[in-house]
Amino acid sequence: MAIEDNPLTRQQYGTELKRRREAAGFTQEELSMRAVMSRTHIAHIEAGRRRPDVEDARRLDQVLETGGFFENFLPALDGRRVAEHFAEALEFEGRATEIREYAPKLVPGILQTPAYAREVLSSGASPRSDEERDKLLVTRLERARILDDFHSPKVWILLDEAVLRRPIGGPEVMCEQLRHIATLGESNRIRVHVLPFSVGYHALMEGFVSLMWFEDLPPLAYAEGLKSGRILELPSVVRECQVSYDHALGDALSHRNSLALIKSVAEDYEHEAQRAQHL
Repeated sequence: MAIEDNPLTRQQYGTELKRRREAAGFTQEELSMRAVMSRTHIAHIEAGRRRPDVEDARRLDQVLETGGFFENFLPALDGRRVAEHFAEALEFEGRATEIREYAPKLVPGILQTPAYAREVLSSGASPRSDEERDKLLVTRLERARILDDFHSPKVWILLDEAVLRRPIGGPEVMCEQLRHIATLGESNRIRVHVLPFSVGYHALMEGFVSLMWFEDLPPLAYAEGLKSGRILELPSVVRECQVSYDHALGDALSHRNSLALIKSVAEDYEHEAQRAQHL
């Protein structure tokens, strides 16, 4: 099942924003000040290259007095079955030429095996039907297809050791998941580094972050928390995220030593699964 994308719709959205902005007599700079958005972000929206998040759309509606038009039009921009706060990041992820992610608790979505992803999507405070879970699973597994091209995007993954040690789905699922990561690392499709517990506090302790670079857009960052996430595009903020990532990377194990640790933990899970079978 292919992921649906609607660049034409984004173009229509941008065209409508430009039309209504000009009808209101605002320049991009004036609208950016009134809607508390960067002028660059507004320019990208009008060009069909980006989409606003819900809060941005609400402020646009308020400033331009458009009666909820821009908020209500948001679902038409993206047919993907993902959390609302992640929809824009997913769009950028598919266009990135380089991605660097830090994962504090879970394996990043683009690296998840079907069994691991199914367990993650089956858990949580809000129960899902099998049908709902399977729809989300298709989308999550589809994300991994960005790794089909060996050369683009370049992918660096920084994993907290907790990601390896937390037994999502049990030892068999974890063994398969960690060996999948090791295979990608050994084939040089991804570069992987582990931040061991022994490091203690580090620069990315606060949570998940994804840094993305593009051919035709300035770099951006995506930060995520519980039921929330936001695109960060202000150059100074993006640079701070990049610096924090570099600092944490400096505390991490080398690629080779990280792969050795990942494979060692996978073997521990395999032995645990074998012991469980003989009980």
